[in-house]
Amino acid sequence: MNEDSLMHPPEFVIKPRSHTVWEKQCVRLHCTVTGWPNPRVVWYKNNVAIESIANPGKYKLESRYSVHSLDINRCDFDDTAQYHVSAMNSKGELSAFASVVVKRFKGEVDEYMPAPRRASTKDGPVSEYGVTFQTHIVDKFGVSFGREGETMSLGCTVVIYPSLHRYQPEVQWYKDGVLLSPSKWYQMHWSGDRATLTLAHLNKEDEGLYTLRVTTKSGYETYSSYVFVRDSDAEMEGAPGAPLDVRCLDANKDYIIVTWKQPAVDGGHSILGYFVDRCEVGTNHWIQCNDTPVKFARFPVTGLVEGRSYVFRVRAINNSGMSHPSRVSEPVAAMDPGDRARLRGTSAPWTGQIIVTEEEPAEGIVPGRPLELQVTEATKNYVVLSWKPPGEKGLEGVRYYVEKCVSGTDTWQRVNTEIPVKSPRFALFDLAEGKSYSFRVRCCNPAGVGEPSDPTEATTVGDKLDIPSAPSKVVPIRNTDTSVVVSWVASSDAKELVGYYIEGSIVGSNVWEPCNNKPVNVTRFICHGLMTGEKYVFRVRAVNAAGLSGFSPESEPVEVKAAIASPAPPFGISVLECVRDSMVLAWKQPSFIGGADISGYFVDYREVVDGVPGKWHEANIKAVSERAYRVSDLMENRKYQFQVRAANMAGVGIPSLPSDTFPCKEWTIAVPGPPHDLQVREVRNDSLVLLWKPPVYQGRDAVNGFYIDIKEEDAPVEAWRSVNNKATEKTYMKIKNLKEGEVFVFRVRAQNKAGVGKTSEVTEPVSAVTKPGTNEISVAVDDDGIISLNFECCDLTPDSKFVWSKNYEEITDASRLTMETKGNKSKAVFNTPAEEDIGIYSCIVTHTDGASSSYDLSEQELKRLLEVSHDHKFPIIPLKSELAVELLEKGRVRFWLQAEKISADGKVDYVFNENLISQGEKYKMNFDKSTGVIEMIMESLTPADEGTFTFRLKDGKATNQSSLVLIGDVFKGLQKESEFQMKEWVRKQGPHFIEYLSYEVTPECCVLLKCKVGNVKKETSALWYKDGQEIKADEHLGFTEGVLKLEIAQISKKDSGVYEVVLKDDRGKDTSKLNLTDQGFKDLMNEVFSFIANSSTPLKITSTDEGIRLYTFVNFYNDLLQVTWHYKDSAISFSDRIKSGVVGEQLWLQITEPTEKDTGKYAIEFHDGKGGLRRTVELAGQAFDDAFAEFQRLKSAAIAEKGRARVAGGLPDVVTIQEGKALNLTCNISGDPVPKVTWLKNDREITSDDHCILKFESGKFASFTITAVNTSDTGKYSILVKNKYGTESGDFTVSVFIPEEAAGKKK
Repeated sequence: MNEDSLMHPPEFVIKPRSHTVWEKQCVRLHCTVTGWPNPRVVWYKNNVAIESIANPGKYKLESRYSVHSLDINRCDFDDTAQYHVSAMNSKGELSAFASVVVKRFKGEVDEYMPAPRRASTKDGPVSEYGVTFQTHIVDKFGVSFGREGETMSLGCTVVIYPSLHRYQPEVQWYKDGVLLSPSKWYQMHWSGDRATLTLAHLNKEDEGLYTLRVTTKSGYETYSSYVFVRDSDAEMEGAPGAPLDVRCLDANKDYIIVTWKQPAVDGGHSILGYFVDRCEVGTNHWIQCNDTPVKFARFPVTGLVEGRSYVFRVRAINNSGMSHPSRVSEPVAAMDPGDRARLRGTSAPWTGQIIVTEEEPAEGIVPGRPLELQVTEATKNYVVLSWKPPGEKGLEGVRYYVEKCVSGTDTWQRVNTEIPVKSPRFALFDLAEGKSYSFRVRCCNPAGVGEPSDPTEATTVGDKLDIPSAPSKVVPIRNTDTSVVVSWVASSDAKELVGYYIEGSIVGSNVWEPCNNKPVNVTRFICHGLMTGEKYVFRVRAVNAAGLSGFSPESEPVEVKAAIASPAPPFGISVLECVRDSMVLAWKQPSFIGGADISGYFVDYREVVDGVPGKWHEANIKAVSERAYRVSDLMENRKYQFQVRAANMAGVGIPSLPSDTFPCKEWTIAVPGPPHDLQVREVRNDSLVLLWKPPVYQGRDAVNGFYIDIKEEDAPVEAWRSVNNKATEKTYMKIKNLKEGEVFVFRVRAQNKAGVGKTSEVTEPVSAVTKPGTNEISVAVDDDGIISLNFECCDLTPDSKFVWSKNYEEITDASRLTMETKGNKSKAVFNTPAEEDIGIYSCIVTHTDGASSSYDLSEQELKRLLEVSHDHKFPIIPLKSELAVELLEKGRVRFWLQAEKISADGKVDYVFNENLISQGEKYKMNFDKSTGVIEMIMESLTPADEGTFTFRLKDGKATNQSSLVLIGDVFKGLQKESEFQMKEWVRKQGPHFIEYLSYEVTPECCVLLKCKVGNVKKETSALWYKDGQEIKADEHLGFTEGVLKLEIAQISKKDSGVYEVVLKDDRGKDTSKLNLTDQGFKDLMNEVFSFIANSSTPLKITSTDEGIRLYTFVNFYNDLLQVTWHYKDSAISFSDRIKSGVVGEQLWLQITEPTEKDTGKYAIEFHDGKGGLRRTVELAGQAFDDAFAEFQRLKSAAIAEKGRARVAGGLPDVVTIQEGKALNLTCNISGDPVPKVTWLKNDREITSDDHCILKFESGKFASFTITAVNTSDTGKYSILVKNKYGTESGDFTVSVFIPEEAAGKKK
């Protein structure tokens, strides 16, 4: 079996599961992996590989029988992380993820952390069989964007601790606070650890806030995020978006009122109205309900069949076209609410039609008057009436007639004359807009029509609901890098308000995009999906059933960037120095600074007495900018705790955790205190830069050096090692040779003469990885020789700043350097570079993820840059080409060079043997400053011109020169060539040959003699000669477009000779000859033969009745062509059995009566005087067997055809003979063996007798004789000859006539 077929990439049969554990507990992550070859498995913590050797006792890795596990011993808070396991083999790589959350016991929770969410019970958490569940929602879905028609999935991973077998939480999904149920639109899935909601076919109705709620017996956790749905592309450009939220209201037997919401996108043209479509449930046939578009977003649909269910959809239309249809409504039945209530709960099979049963009406009782008639809804398109039935019992079968009356008249007109209304509601159409009407209703049943109800008040036909007024005071507020919070003042006096649409536009673009495609019914909305750094303006409009309001005034512009917040608390409070009544504290910068620079810090302190802390007191009223501060007015030998708060322009953040308890006792140690304010910069794959500040407490003597220690993050304390064996006096160091991807921590120790002092606080863990997009400082020297350092940052934020430093101290003195920043690039320009500028220059970009770089300007580098600067200040004009010489027409001499770049102020001096020369009769100068070409032209060279020519260039402060030495043989050769060119020019003043006579072989194997001529005119004659004899014009002469041609078709030996062309007119003559004799003719024919050979087809095999034939075709054949046939690489000696020949354009080799000895490789070689050309074929194996079998077949067929029985001739087609006459017919018979002869009359065999004598003599002649014919001999006769090779027949007809009849026919 092929081993490759067994190979397959890794696959997780069992993936590791997430865990939540208590501190000091152990946890095991395990998985089962398959794959071939066996995968290599590596565990990672926060994307850093876990090394058990580097962390002895902490981690334990095991792999047995495809089961791999990671044990984490005595978990602490630092073990809270995302872990993943990677399996890799030669076929691929796969990873699986799990989270570990480590919790503290009650009483050990950090004070600044918020309290965990719990169920609202008086007695604490509710437990399931004594177990308290903790729920964590991780891997959350974010703000999502989709388009109509697409499918979207929302999902979260749910970690529940402890994980009990068979216990499942309650997982629910909500949209805008409404619980969702599974349907064709929503599909929910719970896998045991992941909850997924799939929106199968997005519509704008699906836009909203989606919430996942996970409920256990101990409480619940929720997570929410917004989903936005954009309109799908319109079928016609400019068409509006689809309406949304189609619903059915007031459904009864006679009509159903359909409502919808207007779309946010009108396509750039006002929406003219809407069309409502209906479809009966169980069918796919949609029917348009209104002939003209309605503007009001509500419409009563009539013409329904009672008891049947329908769904509805709506389409919008404007001048550009029709929108896509909306999502269909929920099904609704055309029946009264009371009937629907009676049928609710029945479980009859669905048939697509509801059968409504009614009580029998009371006979003989005319119904009374309807009650409480009123106009419930009135628009310019329709009016809806409602009333109550009469109060009598037994009137369930009553029907109603509706009547109308124009106000001011007494004429009542029945509206529904043909079909009475079944429901106590009715919609009237076709009313005149602006007119006033009154309405009344009559009851009827089989007993008669009752009295009319009281008429309604006069109702004017028109829209009663006004379009809402525009909102106002739109205010945008920064939120995140991609979103803005927009608030506004609601529309005043708006009735039946549906909601608001918000639109945003980039300032200056004048292009408005909808921020929501489903109306929101609040006055505050978060607009997502915006471009970071761009400025936007917003506007809002309101919507109700009557339509969309005008737009609100545009908001003020707002830049899209993260909102400013107060910073997180500082941490890592330590003591740098302590005296009798004061202590110097240090702390670390908060991990989150709130999006704005920290403006300062506030320090609080409190006394701790017998372990009991007192009240907090402010140590400083004015914020301090440094991360170190001396707290004064303390009491000696008292114990204190401290806390620090950071402040920015957004405010003061929450305080840090209280520090450890420090005693206020004066330090008397001789060694220095700890360095502080450690910072890490310029992190790369193999290096980083560490900065620190010297200790506040110097000790007995001044600090004279520092030591830097390093260890891996998870290594034990014993793993600390020194980076430098010799103390450094600087307060920074570049640490090299780091292992890529490893996580390190650092600390610093100071020393003085007394020894090494206390260690600093440990830095935060740093991963040795170069972040994507990292740039380095580059040095540049411009055209003016100015030296600058340049740095570019790709991750710039709006609040970022470039901070330049020398030797890691910020540059504040602009006398040596000038800083310029534009966009995401910053430049530090050296004013007057000198030795005092030597040092390390660095740049850090604030409000980024540590973007920084440095450049070491050493003494050697400064020297190099100064040299480059000098070259730029005193430049040399670069040359594309040095001074050169060339000959022009008439033998003129051109000296020239080309500069790469020269300005309009450039100048040049022309020098010969150190003497300036100038423009005149002998010298012609030209200087093209656009191309940089400088040239000097001399008409001819004389012996006095032998020497050195020089061009001297000057352009501003740039100079250059180039020289050319023309002496000795070089000068003489140039002078001779100049004179020759002069003569050539004289020749070309008359008719002359541009290209001399040559030949060309055409693809048709014709020879074309041709030459190209110039400077000819109408009187110029061209004469062709062969061997001194003029060639007449009827021999295919040609003279067109300056080309003379003579075509020789089917060239042969008679065409050999010397050809000559003579051009002449009154200006002179020129001749050209071509020798096509001897070797010249042979070379020509070889080229012809080469064309013939290349046109040959591949050698093929065929069979004949004589043997096997090999052949090839050529396009043209020439009798002088020489070919050689080869057999097994040896020339074939021809004989009677093996022959070759030519038929037309076919060259063939015939092998007569072939045998096995004739098998092998055959070739035909075309000779062309060069390498020739061979075509080969292999006559062996199956090819020979097939050809030989075909030869045998053809041979047998030829023999059979030759020996086949034949009637050679002699028989007429018709014989007319007089009765009594003798008939004698003879024909020739051939065939080998001698055929058998049979005679037939009327297809029946006859034999020889006295009346009819049949003979066959010598095997060649057959005779047919009737001694005396009579009328009975009339008929069709045939002779049939047959032997083993075949059969053939000859037919003739005998017609016997009586003389009298013949005479009668003549008359």
